[in-house]
Amino acid sequence: MTTASPSVVVLGSLHYDIMVHGPARPRKGETVTGSSWYPKCGGKGGNQAVSAAKTGVPSHMIGAVADDDFGRALTDNLARRNVDHRFVKTVAGIGSGMSVAIFDGEGDYGAVIVSGSNLMLGQPDVDAAREVFTAGGVLVLQNEVPDHANVAAARAMKGVGGQVVLNAAPARPLSDDLAKLVDVVVVNAIEAEQLAQVPVDSLAGALKAATRLAERFSVVVVTAGGEGVACATREGEAFSIEAVKVELVSTHGAGDEFTGVLAAELARGCGIRSALDSANRAAAVLVSTPQQRDGRQM
Repeated sequence: MTTASPSVVVLGSLHYDIMVHGPARPRKGETVTGSSWYPKCGGKGGNQAVSAAKTGVPSHMIGAVADDDFGRALTDNLARRNVDHRFVKTVAGIGSGMSVAIFDGEGDYGAVIVSGSNLMLGQPDVDAAREVFTAGGVLVLQNEVPDHANVAAARAMKGVGGQVVLNAAPARPLSDDLAKLVDVVVVNAIEAEQLAQVPVDSLAGALKAATRLAERFSVVVVTAGGEGVACATREGEAFSIEAVKVELVSTHGAGDEFTGVLAAELARGCGIRSALDSANRAAAVLVSTPQQRDGRQM
């Protein structure tokens, strides 16, 4: 299908998250006493699909779960959040993806992910979902699934005239096959430092890293947490937007909220600056709002 209707297609990860709150993240060999824990449906792909759907733009998820309790919770969550999950397959012989995130008293966190079923995505899954790749669509990818799956999906979206957004997280070397298919790359400060070899400890540093990465990508977006966001294009445009000042509750999921809203705004036909303004505001709302447990506010 090549009808130019706005939509967001996410090929990516689905993780069942275990969220743990403590006074600090433990050092090597240390045990700390936490205050609470709760489950939450996530994965960068799942989060971004939900964030896009919240804007009212049709959102489609291509992913993989196992036939287990985690997998059923993940697909139920997508259904509740109005994400089309017809192309989330169930695989045998491996568990659903999951993660453990440990928060400190300041709202920052560290996490460990176990990819599980997310590693089973590939060309057959893209072929099965051909109907959702459209000329008006924006494809969102991340680095929590195999590179060859990302390449297959990017080729499908570019083949019908759509756009490709890559949230290059977690940081890993990008194949040339994928890089040449990406329209917009989104990275945080740490990922930008690793890819651009430029220190990112300020908004000016983020802009410098974005400008360097724009030598390789058409549009580069570097998120710098509480400082804001920087953008540079291959054509020479470069600008930054300061963060919306809010009282921080938790940074978890902020990057995914930002990326999902950015993709939805691009699908609507907004320019990059306008889309970034909307994404910046959405991330600010998320980090200042108590997190949710499987769709229920704490």
